[in-house]
Amino acid sequence: MTFTDQLAAAESLNNSLLCIGLDPEPSKFPGVWKGDAGRTFDFCAAIVDATKDLAIAFKPQIAYFASHRVEDQLEALIAHIHAVAPAVPVILDAKRGDIGSTAQQYAREAFERYRADAVTLSPFMGHDSIEPYLDYADKGLILLCRTSNAGGSDLQAQRIVGADGQPGDLLYEHIARLAQGPWNRTGQLGLVVGATFPAEIARVRELAPTLPLLIPGVGAQGGDAAATVRAGWRAQSGRTTGPIAVNSSRAVLYASAGDDFAEAARRVADATRQQLNAARYID
Repeated sequence: MTFTDQLAAAESLNNSLLCIGLDPEPSKFPGVWKGDAGRTFDFCAAIVDATKDLAIAFKPQIAYFASHRVEDQLEALIAHIHAVAPAVPVILDAKRGDIGSTAQQYAREAFERYRADAVTLSPFMGHDSIEPYLDYADKGLILLCRTSNAGGSDLQAQRIVGADGQPGDLLYEHIARLAQGPWNRTGQLGLVVGATFPAEIARVRELAPTLPLLIPGVGAQGGDAAATVRAGWRAQSGRTTGPIAVNSSRAVLYASAGDDFAEAARRVADATRQQLNAARYID
């Protein structure tokens, strides 16, 4: 299955728009695991096992593994997700942004070493920065577009001036047009848009009506779940036409510092899933 097919299947199977971010911080692990990076797989696998029927996707952030030298545990974790939740795609949050042979190696890392179903990418070096990933025709490439951080406006909200000297799109709008159009030769491109900017989510959806949107910023970052869904999710005749995966990481992972951390994670994930679902039917 392609990434977009997987996403649609997971949305239907789990009745979910919730992407669960896996950002393991050993200093926040529960009980005797606290501070022990060697327990990264155990912690994340417990979260996955507790929430695998609630998620549209899982999103491990590679830096949280690499910084503690536990990339082997990331490999094992993604293999575990594929085994226990085969219908739920894995998005490797790496935000790679290089070109040429280096980008080829990053693509191999994401899709062959880690066996991710999709990867986040920075497109600011242009089409060259995504081209090597397009060789993996069934894999998702999710491009940074309008990110949730305040400093994103430094570049993304700047207006492009055309060759004729006339003002054109804002940069994030231009990225959305490229992703919906000429760059999307595999049909597997998506966009990252932040929950903290619902008006911009709506604008991206207008320009890219069918692309999957990965939306961070709900939960600990304070994004409005209902506003996010209304701005980004689209359906016609009961069928999703504009899919979204709304990410929550810390609020789920660290719902409890005790031995009940997995059960607490499930409670928070399910509450968030229900909140997102309810917003689908609000006019």
